[in-house]
Amino acid sequence: MNGRRAARTPALLLALLTAACTAQPGTGPDDGDARDPRPSTGSSQPAEDLPHGITFRQSVRRLADGGPVRVSVLAVAPDAPADIRTGHGGTVARTDTVLDLARAADAIAAVNGTYFDSDSARYKGDPLGLYVSDGTLLSEATNGRTALILPGRGERPRITELRSATYVTSSDGARAVVDGTDRVPGRIVGCGGVGGDRRTDTGARTGDPLPGRVCFDPDELVDFPDQWGAPTPGADRHSVEAVLDANGTVTAVRTPAGGPVPAGGRTLVGIGTAAGWLRAHATPGRTLTVESHVTDPDGSAVDTEGASIVGAGPALVRHGRAWINAAANGVSQAAVSSRSPRTVAGIRPDGTLLLVVFDGRRPGVSEGVSLTEAAGVLVSLGAEDAINLDGGGSSTMVVRDKVRNSPSDPGDTDEERQRKVSNALLVVPRRLAP
Repeated sequence: MNGRRAARTPALLLALLTAACTAQPGTGPDDGDARDPRPSTGSSQPAEDLPHGITFRQSVRRLADGGPVRVSVLAVAPDAPADIRTGHGGTVARTDTVLDLARAADAIAAVNGTYFDSDSARYKGDPLGLYVSDGTLLSEATNGRTALILPGRGERPRITELRSATYVTSSDGARAVVDGTDRVPGRIVGCGGVGGDRRTDTGARTGDPLPGRVCFDPDELVDFPDQWGAPTPGADRHSVEAVLDANGTVTAVRTPAGGPVPAGGRTLVGIGTAAGWLRAHATPGRTLTVESHVTDPDGSAVDTEGASIVGAGPALVRHGRAWINAAANGVSQAAVSSRSPRTVAGIRPDGTLLLVVFDGRRPGVSEGVSLTEAAGVLVSLGAEDAINLDGGGSSTMVVRDKVRNSPSDPGDTDEERQRKVSNALLVVPRRLAP
């Protein structure tokens, strides 16, 4: 799914949102939240032998109009012997199921993560918006959109709006803006980029996030670290690609662009005026230094060392109250109010991370939730802050090597109904330092 949708909801609606869903009696493992102790009517799928501080619970709730929704909640306390990070399989460019990503990381649990370019013919795994894995920026921000920050060990997660900026400096002293990371040069899905982007439908300049829209820029410089894992996209015959080794030394220049990324190195692809910059300043033997920075709404630098970050949005809860920042995320009111399968993340005041999946598209069984309804559930679970992640057919919850929800894509079993996704949030056992 690559749509990003929401609308600002006044905090005065909190009481209505909290009352919008009620849990029904039944059986299932407790998620440790005394404010929402009632278990489910539906069949639960308990996950045995979870480490201390990690709980999993499922329930069927009734929405305000009586419609049912099946909710899967994984709670990871700050003292749990586990780390939460992102994972994207072998390469950024390709997709994998959440179950495969969890197995590759030997994860205790996992849910799907960012939006991604599912419409791409060759690079469906391309994350749309900010994606940082183990401290490395692998996709630039859709500037101003909400993001989940999973910092290094011992620090609590947080949710806020983020921007990113990347620059390249040549050993001859020249410096240039890098427009994007790990994407097709000139094609900005969701817009919200830098450097004179234009809407493909109107030609108007814009720097705003526009989910579902595509912008273009004929003059772009795009960075491909080796995590990209595929030949770089070919460009027009005037494009230029600088090939860098692990030390940043230019070892070759390709014209036109398109080819393998060296192990441990990277390439930079330029089109339009950016191709001219590479011709002038990326000659073989020179060194190019690429630096990326992530900043919060105050302009303060976000420490990305060892961190994972997923940009998605909109926000659902802020300071313990329902707060859906649709305008900042370019999301329509219709998208806020429509029911779909959803994956969301929330943070309790004590730092507990909540990973929540709402099943949908199953009339009479589980109808999904609107963003407004999702916000109400997260408030009832005690979230101080919450964010909407990718949803629809992507929404998947894996616990102990088993798909625990019912994804909405076609298939005979829950495992077969999984959609391949760009990346996942992984709960992995904490290993002692050597």
